[in-house]
Amino acid sequence: MKYKILIIDDEEMILSMMKKCLQEKFSVYTADSAKKALKLLTETPDIVLLDINMPEMDGLELCQLIRGHVSCPIIFLTARVTEQDVIKGLSVGGDDYITKPFSMDELLARVSAHLRREERKGMAANLKFDKELIIDYNSRVVFYGKEQLDFSNKEFQIIKFLSQNAGMVFDRETIYEKLWGYDSEGDSIVVKEHIRKIRNKLSVYTDKNYIETVWGVGYKWAK
Repeated sequence: MKYKILIIDDEEMILSMMKKCLQEKFSVYTADSAKKALKLLTETPDIVLLDINMPEMDGLELCQLIRGHVSCPIIFLTARVTEQDVIKGLSVGGDDYITKPFSMDELLARVSAHLRREERKGMAANLKFDKELIIDYNSRVVFYGKEQLDFSNKEFQIIKFLSQNAGMVFDRETIYEKLWGYDSEGDSIVVKEHIRKIRNKLSVYTDKNYIETVWGVGYKWAK
């Protein structure tokens, strides 16, 4: 099975060039923005090549956001060469630097060296990213940026069920049967109360309504 590489750079020509160079040996995913990169991280790449200078969220910010949840090597692609830049990049979780312009032979050699050294431990990360919201399904925790949110077991189960089926609408009864079981003696109205609590906890950090109400039908996780 091929290693998976995620390349993040806002220059289309560089993305195309690197993909062409690497795709024979690796499964290559490309993103020209941090927003697209966050979605592709669900592919659990084995290594990330990350440009520092990008619009909206630069590579240093993105690295700092994801490093606590992504264990694979992160190599910065940068024209910056000062010692302070190197220190800052390594301090936010980067593993190495490749200075632009670089040769494809150097890139391939550096990537191969990191993959040879990398011993992946435990099960692969199972994550969902939505801007700064991070759901770690394996560890059963939710973060907004660096802040861990406190959800009960059933609240997390609802988040997991809806977020893994984003865009699909489920009525209260279906959610109750899926998470509490057909033989439970309670009432599906508890689903409404749990969703109210989830929304309240999320609203402390964001205005986005992740769990939408579809009136007369049920609930869905916003795409």
